[in-house]
Order: sequence, then C-alpha cells, then structure tokens
Amino acid sequence: MLGARQFIRNFSTSKVSWDKLKIALIGQSQFGAEVYKVLKQKHEIVGVFTIPDIQGRADPLAQTAESDGISVFKFPRWRKKGQVLPEVLEQYQSVGANLNVMPFCSQFIPMEVITNPKHESIIYHPSILPRHRGASAINWTLICGDKKAGFSIFWADDGLDTGPLLLQRECDVTPEDTVDTLYNRFLYPEGIKAMGEAVDMIADGTAPRVVQTEDGATYDPMMKKKVAEISWDQTAESIHNFIRGNDKVPGAWAMVDGQEMTFYGSKLWSGSKPDGSTVDIPGMTSQAIVHNDGLVLFGTDGKMVNVGQLQIDGKMIKASKYGQAGDDVQLELTEEELAMADTIKTIWMGILSREDIQDDTDLFKCGAGSMDVVRLIEEIKEKCNGLQLQNDDVYMATTFAEFIQMAVFQSRGGGKKEFIFDAVHTQSNNMDLTIPYQLFINNEFVDASNGDTFETINPADESVICKVSKGTKDDVNRAVQCAKEAFYDGEWGKMNARDRGTMMFRLADLMDEHKEELATLESIDSGAVYTLALKTHIGMSIDTFRYFAGWCDKIQGKTIPINNARPNKNLTYTKREPIGVCGIITPWNYPLMMLAWKMAACLAAGNTVVLKPAQVTPLTSLKFAELAAKAGFPPGVINIITGSGSVVGQAMAEHIDIRKLGFTGSTPVGRTIMASSSANVKKISLELGGKSPLIIFNDCDMAKAVRMGCGGVFFNKGENCIAAGRIFVEESIHDEYVARVIEEIKKMKIGDPLDRSVDHGPQNHRAHLQSLLDYVRVGVEQGATLAYGGKQVDRPGLFMEPTVFTDVEDNNFIAIEESFGPIMCISKFQDGDMEGVLRRANNTEYGLASGVFTENLSKALRVADGIEAGTVFVNTYNKTDVASPFGGFKQSGFGKDLGEEALNEYMKTKAVTVEY
Repeated sequence: MLGARQFIRNFSTSKVSWDKLKIALIGQSQFGAEVYKVLKQKHEIVGVFTIPDIQGRADPLAQTAESDGISVFKFPRWRKKGQVLPEVLEQYQSVGANLNVMPFCSQFIPMEVITNPKHESIIYHPSILPRHRGASAINWTLICGDKKAGFSIFWADDGLDTGPLLLQRECDVTPEDTVDTLYNRFLYPEGIKAMGEAVDMIADGTAPRVVQTEDGATYDPMMKKKVAEISWDQTAESIHNFIRGNDKVPGAWAMVDGQEMTFYGSKLWSGSKPDGSTVDIPGMTSQAIVHNDGLVLFGTDGKMVNVGQLQIDGKMIKASKYGQAGDDVQLELTEEELAMADTIKTIWMGILSREDIQDDTDLFKCGAGSMDVVRLIEEIKEKCNGLQLQNDDVYMATTFAEFIQMAVFQSRGGGKKEFIFDAVHTQSNNMDLTIPYQLFINNEFVDASNGDTFETINPADESVICKVSKGTKDDVNRAVQCAKEAFYDGEWGKMNARDRGTMMFRLADLMDEHKEELATLESIDSGAVYTLALKTHIGMSIDTFRYFAGWCDKIQGKTIPINNARPNKNLTYTKREPIGVCGIITPWNYPLMMLAWKMAACLAAGNTVVLKPAQVTPLTSLKFAELAAKAGFPPGVINIITGSGSVVGQAMAEHIDIRKLGFTGSTPVGRTIMASSSANVKKISLELGGKSPLIIFNDCDMAKAVRMGCGGVFFNKGENCIAAGRIFVEESIHDEYVARVIEEIKKMKIGDPLDRSVDHGPQNHRAHLQSLLDYVRVGVEQGATLAYGGKQVDRPGLFMEPTVFTDVEDNNFIAIEESFGPIMCISKFQDGDMEGVLRRANNTEYGLASGVFTENLSKALRVADGIEAGTVFVNTYNKTDVASPFGGFKQSGFGKDLGEEALNEYMKTKAVTVEY
C-alpha cells in the first residue's frame, strides 16, 4: 500500500481546473463498460478503443459506448513487428484525448499511444504491485497463498506493469476465496470506483507518481493449460491454493485413469476421512476418496482437500458422481416447460448477441464469462417463475440442450435428492411406524463410527423397540465439523432471516402432519400417556417452532447515544448475531418438547446444532431429524448424536468449536457439564433439578387446589421438572385436602399409555423406578406417614402407584431431594403463618418453580414477590406457554427457555462505533 508521504510527493501533473478531461478508454469487458459509465458522469469520453466482435458478439464496453453514440474503434492489433501501425495511430490521434484510461487492458499498446495525451495513460492492475506483475495476477495471488489481495492503478510505461503507482487498495483473502469471489467481492466493485477517483485526482492535479520498488517484485507467467498441471508433491493447503487459483480458467488438471481430469470447487477438508470409493491418482501420497460431498484429495502432510466438480472429456460432472454411470434419460417437456425453454433461449440470445441458438451452442465457447453467468441466473429467476439456479448448475450444463434439461429438472424439484435412509418398520397404536435408528449427521443417517448400538426399551412392557446407534467422540467431532461448515460456509449462514423463518414454519407443519406418529413414538419410548403426548409433548413442540419461526426476522439491535468526539460525531449501534455451533443435551421426560424448547430458539437466532437426546429416549429426536431433512434444512444445520452422556455429552462439553451448550437434566450432571465447559470458556445455560414448593392457604378454591395439586405432582407420572415437589397446606384444611387428594388418586386409571382412557403410564426406565421405590423406603424410615401407594403396580411394565406422604418434616430426605416421580410430599403449616411458610418454602437449594392457591390477591402477590423461583403459578399449576420465559434460580440452573429471552441464550451482542 502507498504510504501517506509517498502518496503526496513526486507529483507530475500540474494543478488544473475542474474542466472535463477528454478521455480515450482503451480496453474491453464488463469492467471496462462500468468504468466508462463512471467516467462519463464528470468527463468527456472522446473515443473507445476495444477488440473486434467475437462470433458476431460485441464487447460490453463497445456495446455501451455505441448506445451513447460514442466513437468506437475495434482494432485487431495496434502494432506489427514492434512498430505502431500508422493507420491505427492516426485514428487514435483523431479523437484528441488528453488522458488514456485502460481498465484491464490486455493488448500491447504502443508507447506512441501511451505518451501521446497531455496526461499520458493510467492502467488498472489486479494486484498490489510490484507483486504479481503479469496477466494472471489474481490467479497467482491465490496460488501463492497471499493473505492480502488488491489492485493498483499506475502510470503506464514501457515495462511490464512497472510504471509509477497512482493508487492502491487491498482486502483480506479468506481460505474460501476463488478468482470469482475476489473479483466480484472487491476487485470489481472497488476497482470501478477507484478508477473514477484516480481520474478525478488527475483532473485536480493531485495524482501522485510513486516509483515502484523492486523489493518483493514478482513476474508471474500467464496461467495457461500447460502450466496448470497439479503437482501432488505439496501440502493440502498448497494443492487447494493451486486449484482455486485456476478456477474456473484455465482449470487445474492431472492425469487420472489415463485421461485428463480438471478439478474445480476446492475447499480445505478439516473433518474426519469420509467413507467412499477410492481412486488412484499418480503421485498422490494416498488414494483419493469419492464420497457424498465430492472428491477428497491428500497432500504430503496427510491433510485433505475436497473438490466439488470435475471436468472430463470437456464435460462437467459432480465430483461425488465420479465412477458412476451417467444418466442419459431425456425429460419430455410439457407445454409450459416448452414455453420456459423459449424464454431461456431469448435470454441466451441477449447474453450472447446472436440469434442462432442451437442445441449444441456452448455458452462459454461463445464468449460468455462469469458476469454473464450471474446475469443468466438472475434473468431466469425473474422471467421463469422464480426458478433459482446456482453458478455450478450453469458450469455443468454448458450447451443449450443440456441447460434446458437441467433447468426443467430443477423446476420440477429434481435438484432435491430423495431422502433415503435405513429404518425400523413396525406397527403400534394401529399405525405403521417408520423409525430412524442411526446418528443424523450432515443430513444423513449413518452408523456410529465404531458400529456400536444400544437397545431402547418400551417401559410399558420392557420389550425392545429397536437398536439405536451409539455415538462416539469421533462422531461428535464429525457432527461439529459439519455444523461449523454449515454455519460459516453453507447456505444456512447466507440465508435471509425471513427465509429461515419460512423453513422453520415448514418444519412445524411437517411435525403437525406427523403428530400422531410422533406422539406414538413418544409414548412407546418414554411411557407418556398418548393423549398427553399428543397435546403437550408434541403439541407444544409444534407451537414452539411456530413461535420462534416468527422471531427470525424480528431480531434487532439498538442505536446508542454516546459522547461525540468533537468536532466529529459518533454513531454507536449494536448487532445481535448468532453464536455459531451450539450443543444441546436433552432429558428423557419430554424428549421432543425439550428439543423444541432449545433448538427452535437456537435455529431462529441463526445457529447450527449438535444435539444429544437422552440415551433411554432417542426415537422422537431421530424422527424429528428425518422431518427436518424433508423440510429442506441444509446439510449440517441439525445433527443428532445418540449415545451415552459420559461419552457423547462429555465430548460436546469439551469441544472447542461448540460455542454454546444448553442442558436440561439433573443438578449433579449440570455441575459436571459446567466444569467441563469451563476449560474452553463456552457459554452455557442449565435447566436443572427442582423441589418446587406449592403453598395452599385455607381461603383457596378447594376443588381447584386439589385438582391442580394432583396435576402438579402426577402430571406425566411425576417425571416433570417443575413438579410440585413439596406441598405446604394450611393446618385448618390439611386433613380435608389429604382426603380429597387420595379420593382423586383412586379415580386415576393406570395402564397401557396408548389406551385413550388411561391417566397414568409407566415410569421411564427400570433404574428410575427402582430409585422411586428406594425414595419411598427412606421416607418411611425417616418417619413420614405413607398415606397412599408407595409400591410398584402388580402388572408387567414399569408402573408406580401414585404415592402420598404426610407429616413430612423439613429435615426429611424426601422434603429436601427431588423424586422426579409420582410422589406427593405434604407438610402442614400453622394458620396465618405466611412469613413462616415462605421461609420454609425457600429453604431449599432449588428454585425452578412454585405455586400458591388463595383467593386473597394481596396474599398471592406477597408470595409471588417472596418466593425464590424462576416461575410462580397463582391459582394454577403447570401452565407454561411458548411466549413466557422459563428457567430457574440457585441450583436449578440459569438461563431461559421460551419467550423472547430464550433468543439471548443463543446470540451474542456486537457494539459498532463509527466516527464521521
């Protein structure tokens, strides 16, 4: 870059007035046409000198100038045997230019022309001179692995890009940049503006002439096919740089299976070695691998590069299809599709400036370039009912006939692969069930890396439903890598927020269409009563996705008034941005609903996800993954790794690339996750255990307090994080309350959770049932009165009788610890002792939820103010809603699910200050 002192010294132009310059524009291409448009706004274009028409197609610069009535000269050459052609020089001099401007001029212009005008000639060059002198500067910027790219505008001399510098600009080069992205992102738009600035500086007499240093100077050869052969004797990064530096022209190539193969769409591959078929490439240290996402190549350092497209015998194919038989089936077009083909032919005619578009007309052989590809895609989108093609679609269907077949195929939805996966097929609840059983990574169901599985059990009869893949640390690593690529490089990271919301709405609709199947899976896998699963487990999951889908395009920052840096001013604003790859670990009591509570907010914020469901209840999470793929979520956005917490959960907590971890489960496990996550300082939110107090005053609506109290304890067979773990009843109504609760329990029907008349299903798994029986035993041993139940039901399956304890003292184990089952612990308190019962209710390490029943508003509000819990229910219980934030205090964790506050858990705030 030019230093400030260099920039202002060695002026060669004298101070002139702001009269228009008379400019001769020498060059070609769309870039030249755009420079022309900028310059003509302030100056006079007296002539345009460009190249002859190619196959009857005028250069864009010539077309633009001719439409304005500017004199256009199309010279095939300017000199012969090193001498200027007199007739060419005469025509040039006839326009009377006082400055030559040469944007991307690739012709050899004689010095008689260069030095003819008063202000001589300036040239645009796409590198930071003196580095990469020569015609292939952008290519060599990438091939050499430069961290900076840029352009120079310099004064022409008789050397190769050696003239004095007038102006330079630079930008960063990312590992994903190609010639096209660098050109379109920076070199093209900023170069056009800079050419205008350079000419204005000349007109104003302030244009510098900084002599180029030879330090760091390079003269790089033009990239032609003969020098674009890949050497495999280098690192993966160097191979990647060479391939992307030649993409799309001339194309890096190598001999494979006796034929020339050209490689395109290179990316560094940092994931594990993919599964696929191998290919021998002479000179490569390892065999290449054809896999679902392309062709993996190996460098001498053992690292990998993935390419997306190959060209063989002049035909482009997806690298993932190499070695497979071609599909020669021709689509028969409908009348509507024939009309679309005519529209596309008209678009081709306009781009190529020719009428004779035949089936074998090749877009690129007729002179089309990368900017024409952009134009083609945009015109088709505008004129063909929103048909959205990608650049690679064009590059892989270059003849008109191929292009029409491809476009029709895409318009029929053919661009979307049919989602095929292995599944267990069974019948339950009078319906056919299709159950995915593998890990879900990058939109594919795959086995665990070591092939291990585990059995998932139906708690209603302890039968095996199916075997499920048991994930490993390597599986977590692969899922995180895919999620990372989807966030930073994939379609998800580029998607408009509103489009993201549309996709989430589509997923919610699919969940709604499959709600009976999801509820059945939830019932047989977790023991939830089917009717409850349908309404709450699944119904609230659908509601949650719809709620957060609506938030996608409403996430906003703020403008903040700060002290201005006088005499300048400052603008400070905040941006709320997604965090990146997020990990989610869900519990077994509400498998799908807990997934939805966390994942919906996470996706709405724009993150990607790796989720581990509880090992004992994996099935609805895997079914959800199937629906997500069918809803169109791009690969890598949602990943589900089933398996144990000690392996999969621990790997997620420790993984450096998981930037946020959300967990719902027990407090001891939450402490372990917090400790593991601290090693890499990730953001976490924890929804942990509870021992939620419910206070019932003697002025309550007794019938409602009994009904809601029973629901507060026995809802979802007590496997409920906000269950009323301890009920305090005012002394004067205590006996009546207990009697009426037992009366209600006796009405409850215990049995098959798929039976619509059943109220109470089985506990989730055998170890949990045993822990409940042990809990009851300790309660009795410590002197609490077992008023009802306390035993396993005498029938097959993991059924526990709804249980009631009375006379529970504050120091009893069952008064302190959560049962997470259908066990009601009742304590009495003295009439009128509101402050005393509040102290007792708060005398717990937990603070998730609470409740109060009273007809006295003042009393209700006093309890709501005084209770230490994240949720307070007044004259109701278990009334959660997707719009209301949910989360606990103290050992019940921190962070919120649901409501607008949940978005904060999956976002980061960036402050930007601008001085002007």
